[in-house]
Amino acid sequence: MSSSQDQTSTSTKTSVEQGIGNLQIQQLFKVMVDNGASDLHLTVGTAPGMRISGDIVRVKVGSLTPEDTKRLIYQILTEKQKAELEKNLELDFSFGIKGLARFRANVFYSKGAVAAVFRQIPSLIPDFEALGLPPVLMEMVNVSSGLFLVTGPTGSGKSTTLASIIDKLNSSSPAHIITLEDPIEFVHAHKLSLVNQREIGADTLSFGKGIKSLLRQDPDIVLVGELRDPETIEAALTIAETGHVVFGTLHTNSTVQTINRIINVFSHDQQEQIRTLLSFVLQGVVAQQLLPRIPKGRALCQEILRITPAIRNLIREDKVHQIYSQMQIGQEETGMNTMNQHIKKHLDAGIISPETAMTYSNNPEELTRMLGLNTNPRKKP
Repeated sequence: MSSSQDQTSTSTKTSVEQGIGNLQIQQLFKVMVDNGASDLHLTVGTAPGMRISGDIVRVKVGSLTPEDTKRLIYQILTEKQKAELEKNLELDFSFGIKGLARFRANVFYSKGAVAAVFRQIPSLIPDFEALGLPPVLMEMVNVSSGLFLVTGPTGSGKSTTLASIIDKLNSSSPAHIITLEDPIEFVHAHKLSLVNQREIGADTLSFGKGIKSLLRQDPDIVLVGELRDPETIEAALTIAETGHVVFGTLHTNSTVQTINRIINVFSHDQQEQIRTLLSFVLQGVVAQQLLPRIPKGRALCQEILRITPAIRNLIREDKVHQIYSQMQIGQEETGMNTMNQHIKKHLDAGIISPETAMTYSNNPEELTRMLGLNTNPRKKP
């Protein structure tokens, strides 16, 4: 669990020690970038908070009032966005500040006052190799068609992983790449591929409408953002079936859970058809999370499911529960690994602590056995 601190750490590079009344939101964005913060939180009753290396750190100013949060947040909203916020009580958008960074924003109401969270998006797309992503990921997506999913909780780096993969394909494949995003985060330049990025609300009215027109736009590679409902999931499966590479994300914590979520979102009488279709088009699933690193920072941990003929049969025959055992034994031959196997690798290398390993394991009892321990593992809060 992330802890909260009352003031900025001594390593803070930029200060905003001044009266709140004179504080400008661009100053907070500058502090955020200078200190490598992933998120900025503005809410009433406390000082602005920034997430640095996984922890919430307070900026050295007084507590924000409802007037403060509204003044700061409204500094970056257009009149149209203000009207949408006041009508719908929440607002998603992204924006860039020249010479600084891009940000993804969610503005909402809390106890009747305006609040917001801003996520920093690196201006440069992280390099695939620099992120330490395994080569098996590119092997899994180096196909002419199919569905590839990256899953995990909010803030686990799903968008970063996908942006890195898309950028590598953009640099190596003369293709047409179309993205549907809510909102657009990483901005892709035209390289060897032609890239069109469409933002929900700005370039198309909804995921549903945007997906319906996709096949008329001559795509080769499609990023659908979050697969959040049966309509979007079925459309993604159909697009993959018709000869396109499709990328998507879900908020699931394991690869097996991801497959079950896709199937179970449909009514019982549709599930057999969806299992069959999924068994044909699915190419790979990556479930990931970011773990606190020793002494500071965060370490990427991934569970990788590569879809082999045996895995396809298990999906088609409604034996998804048997997939995990296939992953446990398929590491050397296929490049697959379970989350516990990757956690143990980090632990053996001294990258994470034993407490972190147990806290973030999705199967702590199994991890305990893998480590040869007899003690009861700590449950994840």
